[in-house]
Amino acid sequence: MTVTDRSHELINTAAQAAADKLAHDIVAYDVSEVLSITDAFLLASAPNDRQVKAIVDEIEERLSKELGAKPVRREGDREARWVLLDYVDIVVHVQHSEERVFYALERLWKDCPELELPEEAKATRGKAEEHAKLRAAEEAAELDGDWR
Repeated sequence: MTVTDRSHELINTAAQAAADKLAHDIVAYDVSEVLSITDAFLLASAPNDRQVKAIVDEIEERLSKELGAKPVRREGDREARWVLLDYVDIVVHVQHSEERVFYALERLWKDCPELELPEEAKATRGKAEEHAKLRAAEEAAELDGDWR
């Protein structure tokens, strides 16, 4: 079993939508060999709940408008810490950066092939780490009283 053209189309559109809403560390895995329920997983993260929600909304809107796809299931909406969109062919996970680190889904799927994504999505790799360092520096400066 391999990822279908439809799944590639869904993944690429979702990844582009996530990148357009400034998601961090967008990655997709071909899980078709290990799971019979879906072809691929898309993972993305954001540094706050509001941005998680904005990314999820953009993915849903773009997949609906451009590809006529609607999720059969949506979970985690209320807390906006980890939202799952199940499109049957693909499953999208948008996580708050803290959840992304804690649950480390990449470790679970590291043996699965990574899917090629649009350039804008690939450019998001390492953004969560950059953001965390920037926040830590801001907080340290604030504690030192140097923050203006």
